[in-house]
Amino acid sequence: MTTLDWHADRGAMPDLALLDGAPESAGIDLAAVRSYRLGRVRSEMARRDIDAVILSDPVNVRYATGTRNMQVFTQRNTPARYLLLTADRSILYEFAGCAHLAEGIETVDEVRPAFTASFVSAGPGIAARERAWAKGMAGTLTGLAGAGARVGLERMNAGAAIALAGEGIRVIDAQEPVEMARAIKSDEEVKCIRASLRATERAVAEMRAAIRPGQTENELWSVLVQAVTAGNGDYCETRLLNSGPRTNPWFREAGPRVIGENELICLDTDVVGCHGYYSDFSRTFHSGPEAPTEDQKALYRLAHEQVHHNMSILKAGMSFRDYADAAWDIPERYAPHRYYLSAHGCGMTGEYPYLYHRADFPDAGYDGEILPGMTLCVESFIGAGDGGEGVKLEQQVLITPDGQELLSRFPFEAVLLT
Repeated sequence: MTTLDWHADRGAMPDLALLDGAPESAGIDLAAVRSYRLGRVRSEMARRDIDAVILSDPVNVRYATGTRNMQVFTQRNTPARYLLLTADRSILYEFAGCAHLAEGIETVDEVRPAFTASFVSAGPGIAARERAWAKGMAGTLTGLAGAGARVGLERMNAGAAIALAGEGIRVIDAQEPVEMARAIKSDEEVKCIRASLRATERAVAEMRAAIRPGQTENELWSVLVQAVTAGNGDYCETRLLNSGPRTNPWFREAGPRVIGENELICLDTDVVGCHGYYSDFSRTFHSGPEAPTEDQKALYRLAHEQVHHNMSILKAGMSFRDYADAAWDIPERYAPHRYYLSAHGCGMTGEYPYLYHRADFPDAGYDGEILPGMTLCVESFIGAGDGGEGVKLEQQVLITPDGQELLSRFPFEAVLLT
């Protein structure tokens, strides 16, 4: 009997068995994925002499442990659940009534009820609640890591951080070790990414097949959301779908606008899909029924050229600055509405590193090294600064020791490339 053969009359299926037994998990050692990720965080902590981290971002908690619980809710209601991680101990402080969700997860040594120090939970007593939280946490930290422990903290309210420091804990920011840990993917992680992308690509295919003039952007968007959910994806992090004159400038979200005939339709998936991994590619479609105009095709060809040129130069050992210098030159007419990044890291969400355009590097860029095991999304938005439609394209790639491997496989639009 497989985990998917479990019937109601034989008892409830354990959550871990349900997740690990899903069809997209075939051939993936998810225990190895969890073990690798936990090891990565601990390794980056050790490199920085960090005794412990307290993680409250639900994506980072899932990265370090493999546990998930109401991901969107807990992003908004921080700290509804959080993880205390030391070199040899993993304690998950879980939302009320949810301790059972971590059963069978080997990366969690102990589950305790979360002590939520937020104004919503405590009202006018928030300061006292923060001090109580800090006192209890400091006692646990001292017992596990010794007096004066150096502790990485993220996404806690300021009062809690101040109170924790007042207990003699050396508080630092946890972002750097966690982001650096997440940046390098194992072979088993890449299998999760591929599974997430294949499911998302099927969802985008359903959405593309549903395109017709006369429907609203929201109606078209709903096809994608339904298909993502049916394919066991988690959620869409954004709702970046727009049409016609709303395609330029970028970053307009789906709305009630009716899609007209012969318009461009731009999509950025931003799907947190199977296993919690980000499926992040962008495509632009044409609503028909007539053929695209020459202007529409010219925009599309430029975006296609930018993405493929920038993919072609990516290689392990390249510095971020060298990448910026070698990247595609954006024509002056389209530079004002350029996408804010040339490429970015991608794992369970968009992540480190950000690779900036040459023009933006002096003000926004930072240097670093492109490394094997990074998964990057190469971006393009082409829309004239003086108006008209725009085109959004994006590909997701894996950096290998000798180049890169294309991960996103959804086809481009032949009618817009000819």
